[in-house]
Parts: sequence; structure tokens; C-alpha cells
Amino acid sequence: MKTKALIQLLSDGSTHSGESLATELGVSRTAVWKQVKRAESKGYRIQTIRGKGYRLCDSVDLLDESAVLSLLPPQSRALVTLHVMDSVDSTNAEVIRQCAQEPAGVVVCLADTQTAGRGRRGRVWQSPPGENLYLSMGLTLPGGFAALEGLSLVIGVALTDALESMGVSGLALKWPNDLLLEGHKLAGILIELQGELEGAAQIVAGIGLNVHMTTAPAVDQAWTSLALASPEGAVKWERNRIAATLIAAILDAVDTFSNRGFVAFRERWQRRDYFQGRSLMASQGEHQGIGRGIDEAGHYRIETQNGLTTVRAGEISLRVSA
Repeated sequence: MKTKALIQLLSDGSTHSGESLATELGVSRTAVWKQVKRAESKGYRIQTIRGKGYRLCDSVDLLDESAVLSLLPPQSRALVTLHVMDSVDSTNAEVIRQCAQEPAGVVVCLADTQTAGRGRRGRVWQSPPGENLYLSMGLTLPGGFAALEGLSLVIGVALTDALESMGVSGLALKWPNDLLLEGHKLAGILIELQGELEGAAQIVAGIGLNVHMTTAPAVDQAWTSLALASPEGAVKWERNRIAATLIAAILDAVDTFSNRGFVAFRERWQRRDYFQGRSLMASQGEHQGIGRGIDEAGHYRIETQNGLTTVRAGEISLRVSA
């Protein structure tokens, strides 16, 4: 018996007797008690009511494969092989493993938690269970690696468009791979190149999006979540619906990118440029100046004392200077 099956039964907020849970799950009442304790160890708050049974204290937003697939547009659903997991080391790593077995189509992995989530430059991506969206997609793009410049920016535009369609405002894009909400980090993008096959590039696009998270003591930068940014009770964020919306948006964006290149996204990215007009410093202090947006390939431009200089995402990081 998995914890998810128990939580699904308790997710209605009602009190369920140990006997009824045992019958529903096909296990003994002792097994139910053990699973309750296991669920509590994972962070779920379950009230034990003597003589009555168990009640889940907090509402939950469970990931469900059939729900995500049902919410995808038919054209996207036909392309996707979806894997929804309770726990995984990294959704990017899982997509790589699955792609080795399922080379055709678009492999997508969603996980409730990651034990070794990764951000850009090997940073740890905090992945508490049941809180956020950890999503990776295996994509194949024509043109080889040379045609991939700007892809993380394209996906950033797709995420922003998708969230705005769900009513989120105040979004900005921080070059090259972060999505900000009111100046705080809401989501991050990690692109990993896997190889070239007959002129096509195989890549994995990983997205971490903060949805329900309200505390994260281990995160050492300004961050926010959809829940924190919404008036209490104003919006009910559902991870299955968000996942389906993001998957469809990314598939559409990648198709446009493959056919038209980065030019189709440059202006949309520029409109949301967090660095535009700000005083910037490149990592290691190589460049200082004013942010002037991106060029035709998605490289960032800084106006320095010596003129306009361009930096590439793979070589350098930018931050706002004091």
C-alpha cells in the first residue's frame, strides 16, 4: 500500500474508520496504522480520533496522471508519454532514463517530491512533498545543438504566457532561466543537452514552480509561490491543471521555435525583462553596466563604459548591483 492511496481516501476531509480504510485498501487495520505513521513522517498532518478513525487536517493537492492527461488538449495528449511519481531523485534524471526506453514521442515526468532536485550550475533545488510542481520534458529539436540558443528563454516565455492565462500578474523574466513574481523567484528552468541524433538535438527541459509552498528555511534567496501571491482563498491552485497548462504551452512554444526560431519570442521576452535598465554586474566582476535586453540569439547585452557588450548564458551569470 502506498501513502498516496491512503491520502486520496482521506483527502475529502472526513473522518474515516480504520476498518473502512482497511476494506478500501485491501489491507489489515495494522497496515493502515503503519501507513498513517509513514504519511505523518512525510509531513502530512493526520488526526487520530479515538473510537472514530483518522482525519486529514489539511487540504491536499495530489498529482494524478489521468487528471493531467484529461486536461491536455488532444493534440498535446497524442504526443506525450506521462509518468507521475510520488518521489524521484530528479525529474530530469528520470526523463533521461525513460527516454532510453521510449525514444519516440515526448516523455514527461512529474513528481510529488525530489530527493536530489537540481538547479542551474549544480545548485540544490528544494523539493518539499505536496507543495510545488517538479516537471521535466524530453524534447527533440531539429538543427542540432547550434539551433538551441535561446531555448531556456523560449520556455520562460511559454511559462509566463501560461501563468498569465491563469490570472497571474506581476511576472518578469530574469535572464537566463528564472521566472519572478513581484521581484521574487517563482520558478526556475534547467536545460540539459543529451546528444545529437541525425541532425536533431535531444534535450531535457526541467521546470520547478512554487505553488503551495509558504515556508522554506533552506532557500537562501528571495522567493514566492502562487499561494503566497494570491489573496487567501481567492484562487484554488490545482497542480494537475497547472501541469497540463504548462505542458501544452511548452509543446506549442517548442514547435514555433523549431519552425521560426528565436525571433518569434524575442519581443515577448523583452517585455518581461527584469534586468532592463538596471545596474548589473556579471559574475566574477568581468562586466558592469546597465541592462539593455537580449540580442537576436538570446544573449544578454550590457551597456558598459566601453560600449555595449554581450554575455552568453553558458558562460556567465548576472545580478543586480548595489
